[in-house]
Amino acid sequence: MTSRLRRRNDSSKAARPPQPAAKLTGIAAGGVAVVTAAGVIVTLATGSPSTSAPSASAPVQAAPQVNVERARTVDGVAVGYPHTQDGAKAAAANYTVVSGSAAFLTNSERRHRAVAAMAARDAADMVGKKADLAATQAVASLRGDTTELSAEQSIARTGVLSARILGYDDQGAMVRLWTTTVRGSAAGHATPKAGYRSVTVTLVWEADDWKLKDSSSAAGLVAPIDARQASNVAGDFSGYVPAAADDPVVTGALRPDGFPAPYERSERGARAAAVSAVMLYGDTRFFTDEQWRHRMLAATAAPSVLKSVTSDSDATARLVAENRGVGTDGKSADGSELITRTAVLATRTISRSDQAASIELWTASAGGVAGKEETRRPQVAFLRMTVDLVWVDGTWKTTAVTPSAPLVPSPPAMQQADSADAFAEVGGAGNAPATA
Repeated sequence: MTSRLRRRNDSSKAARPPQPAAKLTGIAAGGVAVVTAAGVIVTLATGSPSTSAPSASAPVQAAPQVNVERARTVDGVAVGYPHTQDGAKAAAANYTVVSGSAAFLTNSERRHRAVAAMAARDAADMVGKKADLAATQAVASLRGDTTELSAEQSIARTGVLSARILGYDDQGAMVRLWTTTVRGSAAGHATPKAGYRSVTVTLVWEADDWKLKDSSSAAGLVAPIDARQASNVAGDFSGYVPAAADDPVVTGALRPDGFPAPYERSERGARAAAVSAVMLYGDTRFFTDEQWRHRMLAATAAPSVLKSVTSDSDATARLVAENRGVGTDGKSADGSELITRTAVLATRTISRSDQAASIELWTASAGGVAGKEETRRPQVAFLRMTVDLVWVDGTWKTTAVTPSAPLVPSPPAMQQADSADAFAEVGGAGNAPATA
């Protein structure tokens, strides 16, 4: 789709650079997303597929595959999480994404069924009342500049950029999420608007699952949209109305080595693998921890591209670390911390067979440095990319990513960006969201 762009009225902002046309190997998913948001332009050459292993100086070995049961869906809500902190993060993220979806906000019957699926028994009534109130308040933001709300043309997407465990034991968990939202309508002329929220989710372990006890939302850290990205017009978002794209589903299901467990051989499995790969490529450890990066690539990239992906990844990681002046601990000499996150706002299947799949993702990627220097403050870039996958080693693994034209909402209305040092609270491996 060719996007028609409407530039923001700020003559000091540079025009968006041309979009890369070449297909990029697996690294591109996180590399393009995070590096663009971090204010670094990196060109990644397409490597020739190779079945050879990386050099002996940087060994990469795939961890053994294990069977892990993943969450299932009931009335549009993922349920059945592992009894772990990652499972709690996943439940908190999914319940927040569902609660902010167009179907939930515009259809009372679907909303009440979803509440019944995700709420704890003694909290269902309160959760339902809060959901109905939130839906009433959301009407104006979903209508855009049209006179009436069109549920079919509503844009309501939520991406989880960080997840922090505030408290956890065998009986309950409290998770704080930093989210970015896009709300508006593909009809009319007003571009959907971006927003940021801090959501605190309280969960209880009930009937062998994490259930929603309570949720509260407040204004979240505001990161400016990358100055090189211009806002799209309303019609460009038509591919992400409720009937055209799905929200990502994270499960928190992990192998013993901490990377996502194998995916099922289905369309849902392929989508999940694409989502996890992009999130992992956007993790700060990708740029600062070589051993973690190599293990992650072995877990997510197809053997046919692993050598070239590893080479490209190492070069990109060095460039970003040098550009930002950070060491292996992710911090610069003055203690400033590298912040990189990639959240997936929506997924669409382009094609799928038993052996291969192509999945388009709409992403929001935060990147920058949390410290005293405001010029390095984290920014957010809104990007689209197609992730190509193959079925190999009993799971879906990535072979390539093709970036396409960004899909950029309007900046948050009347909100000033937070100071650079405020973003330190969402950095670090402990605040990484759960994967799919």
